[in-house]
Amino acid sequence: MENRNWKRYNPPKDLAAILEDNPDVTVVSTTEELLNMACGGESSNSFEVVYQIPKVGKVVDATVVRVRNGIAANYPSPYMRRRDPDAMLIGDDGPSDHTRFEEVYQYPFPELRERTFEWLAENPLILYGYVTGKKGLGKDALVVAPANAGFFAFGMALLQGITAYENVGPDFAPASVIYVAPTFRYTDLDGKQVVVHYRQPGMHEVFSYCLYPGPSAKKAAYSILLNQGEQEGWVTAHCSTVRVVTPYDNEVTFMHEGASGSGKSEMLEYPHREDDGRMLYGENIITCEKRLHELPRTCTLHPATDDMALCHPSLQHNSKLTVMDAEDAWFIRTNHLHHYGTDLNFERLTAEPPKPLLFLNINAAPNGIALIWDHVLDAPGKPCPNPRVVVPREIIPNVENNALDVDIRSFGIRTPACTRENPSYGIVGFFHILPPALAWLWRLVAPRGHDNPSITDSKGLSTEGVGSYWAFATGKRTVQANYLLEQFTTCSHTSYVLTPNQHVGAWKVGFMPQWLMREYLARRGNARFLPENVRPARCTLLGEYPHQIQIEGRLLSRWFFAVDTQPEVGPEAYDHGAEQLYTFFHDVLRQYDQEALTPLGREIIQCCLDRGSLADYKSLITFEEEE
Repeated sequence: MENRNWKRYNPPKDLAAILEDNPDVTVVSTTEELLNMACGGESSNSFEVVYQIPKVGKVVDATVVRVRNGIAANYPSPYMRRRDPDAMLIGDDGPSDHTRFEEVYQYPFPELRERTFEWLAENPLILYGYVTGKKGLGKDALVVAPANAGFFAFGMALLQGITAYENVGPDFAPASVIYVAPTFRYTDLDGKQVVVHYRQPGMHEVFSYCLYPGPSAKKAAYSILLNQGEQEGWVTAHCSTVRVVTPYDNEVTFMHEGASGSGKSEMLEYPHREDDGRMLYGENIITCEKRLHELPRTCTLHPATDDMALCHPSLQHNSKLTVMDAEDAWFIRTNHLHHYGTDLNFERLTAEPPKPLLFLNINAAPNGIALIWDHVLDAPGKPCPNPRVVVPREIIPNVENNALDVDIRSFGIRTPACTRENPSYGIVGFFHILPPALAWLWRLVAPRGHDNPSITDSKGLSTEGVGSYWAFATGKRTVQANYLLEQFTTCSHTSYVLTPNQHVGAWKVGFMPQWLMREYLARRGNARFLPENVRPARCTLLGEYPHQIQIEGRLLSRWFFAVDTQPEVGPEAYDHGAEQLYTFFHDVLRQYDQEALTPLGREIIQCCLDRGSLADYKSLITFEEEE
């Protein structure tokens, strides 16, 4: 590797002092270089990420193998295979509603910051530059990581890109730095995943103290973008986006939001089919009855974003929300793929990719092929619920590179089964139509929902916070809530739906509701539902549902939309689930009811606290009809 000068990156003063003191700094220019470093060198096919820690001893943080389709990294500890929802802490004293480092560890973060800098100065390092978000919308940034954590740096470079050394000009001005120092997790942080944000004027430092890329790389970059947007008045949405082309050549763009596990990546997938080509859209957990749908030809998908979408003011040009991808690669969960042939298109892409990929929590042998359905076990007979693969967006078939205007903005929720014997909030039908005010409320409460595969704590209803990205936002929740509300009051030609996954009443459905919703609504185009074709949901929080739908001439069973009509559920169990939703909404929304929220926002929240009617919600945000 050629001799490269780190001074070219114009690092901030504290980082420059580290690099000046450290005799072993490798300046990286390409992902190919990081790929070789991940396995300990070009000739090595396996590698252990090992640290000798005083008073702890030898610790293996991760194991890495080179496979024919990239590299595969695994963690000895099951805890490290999923994101800890409480990983983020604030180390500075700037405005924030998040937990501060000192509240948890009882001493000011600058003390640990200084010791982190000392550790970085004494250990071989990797340094490279990138741009947050997109060129022209984001800002220059730097990554500093231990040289033996090449797999982590490789994943980060795939996700956010890497600025080639020769392209780093004299105007390169880093506004953020991600420092990676995993040993402090063992010595100072009680073994926890911890990511500390230290915001200063003109500089946002992120201290990543664990090597699982979820909180430490991907969401660290997301936090930096959210902080930039909070200062400038815009949002990076937590969503996937896809342009859908029907068999009749009309186009509809869907934006799907929600907490981790709510179906964002799945919105970019084609519906899974049975061996005979039909789609299994429901299996009754009590009677074992199955419902299947025949659909000869599905829509063509043009994916645009997988998890992070820039809603920058410069993109907006009409009365629809306009979004653009904030990433260079997608961090795709594959826990719903259990065996060969479930999703042949994606399996083929990841088994024989044109570029090397990063696999996490996937079984792999040196020189073998990592298969996305072959998940590591957390315990005997218990597969890891969060297997992942990082796929560069440029190799995604039909990928959409332009900004897109959103026609339909959907929100996903993971739902448990609901029956008379075990009532729950699993009362959400295949999809519901929401007025803008109610759709905004769903993004404030952002439920993680049932059996969340992506995080370590997933019992019962808990909130992912405003926009479903609050776990990564460093500032004030009301500021983000106001920015989101502005979208809902100005985008008069974007419509809103709610869709569940996993269960609908007594039926196990997987992600089929959102796939069939997408197929149906795309075929409708931008047509509005007529009042006679919809019914108000028994629970007002669910808005309305279509009275009856058919896709290519085949009806879907009505009890998948009106869950209270399922004989295994009934009105009483449904109402019990509705109470769970109301209790959850009220508990979460009270924290937003403060003067910093706009008057309209407070009025919408009060409407929910008063159990307002659907007509009340519709009256709160209205638009003049165009001729």
